[in-house]
Amino acid sequence: MRAVLQRVKHGRVTIAGNIAADIDRGLVILLGIGPTDTEVNLLAAAKKISLMRIFEDDQHKMNRSILDVGGSAIVVSQFTLYADTRKGNRPSFTDAALPDQASALVDRFVQFLRDQGVPVQTGVFGADMLVDISNDGPVTIVLRDD
Repeated sequence: MRAVLQRVKHGRVTIAGNIAADIDRGLVILLGIGPTDTEVNLLAAAKKISLMRIFEDDQHKMNRSILDVGGSAIVVSQFTLYADTRKGNRPSFTDAALPDQASALVDRFVQFLRDQGVPVQTGVFGADMLVDISNDGPVTIVLRDD
């Protein structure tokens, strides 16, 4: 599993001109699923993300979680996080999970995050999406468990 967390003041996903997800303060989570990922590691990631202290407190220190600030999240499946760029100029994505496996695990991750108390919206798996991110800070965190 690979995830890029972007702390946002606003995030939106648009598909074919229609808004699929729209949040204010929170996280846009770009999520890549690998072939060895399981519900166990995705549950652990959801717990970690929900408690990660990357929002500022009154003293402007990153000391509050998405739950503490009443934020929301958008989860966008992103197989390109598994790009292998070691050879040539065209990335290979053979390290990413196959679509059927990835789609099911992205759905489970979203549910795990909701179970932690985080309001979650999503893009659409496999769709051509326009993702607007107003990165706050900027704060960008990369999580990997591979």
